[in-house]
Amino acid sequence: MASAVFNKATLTFLKDLEANNNREWFQANKERYDETVMEPAFAFISEIGERLPEISPHFVAMPKKSGGSLMRVYRDTRFSKDKTPYKTNIGIQFRHERGKDVHAPGYYVHYDKNECFLGVGLWRPERDALAAIREAIDEKGSTWKRVRDGAKFRAVFDLGGESLKRPPKGYADDHRFIEDLKRKDHIAVKTLSVRDAAKASFADDVADLFVAGKAYMKFLCEAMGLEF
Repeated sequence: MASAVFNKATLTFLKDLEANNNREWFQANKERYDETVMEPAFAFISEIGERLPEISPHFVAMPKKSGGSLMRVYRDTRFSKDKTPYKTNIGIQFRHERGKDVHAPGYYVHYDKNECFLGVGLWRPERDALAAIREAIDEKGSTWKRVRDGAKFRAVFDLGGESLKRPPKGYADDHRFIEDLKRKDHIAVKTLSVRDAAKASFADDVADLFVAGKAYMKFLCEAMGLEF
């Protein structure tokens, strides 16, 4: 039987980091980070990687220290009032093979001391990608409705993200899919718990939930001209 992925030691490290979010403490506890965060995250990424082909062969699981599926622990503080240098959560993205950054289509796992959740789709897609998705929703409305309202999909995921206050240019405010066309993000979210992430079955549970988002991701990828 597989061991728990994110256990008490992981949780304790994240809590300690939140209380000591500075470079001196992190450097002194770098070995703890490697053992309680990076190593279990890499094991989880590898397990999900074994299941990804049944969802799509075009998404990638990379257990690497740099440029892989595990997102950097270092915060970008250039434009933030919060200058604490480290993230106090674990973020993992299984990105499309043609994606270059966090705005690409991907399957996402978030874990911190308070919550765990999954995301499927695109966060803040680039302008051309967002325009292509809107066009696909407009032109393939019946397919979009079937995907968006699919029983298996909606039994697991809730649509999330931010939206425009006004309809995007070129679309009437009485369009039957206007709320979908106004979206700035195309993401579906499944809320879990910290306790769920401590289960030995966590990787398989997550993979099963990602399968429920397969048609949704397929629609978004194909709208952008990406292989699925």
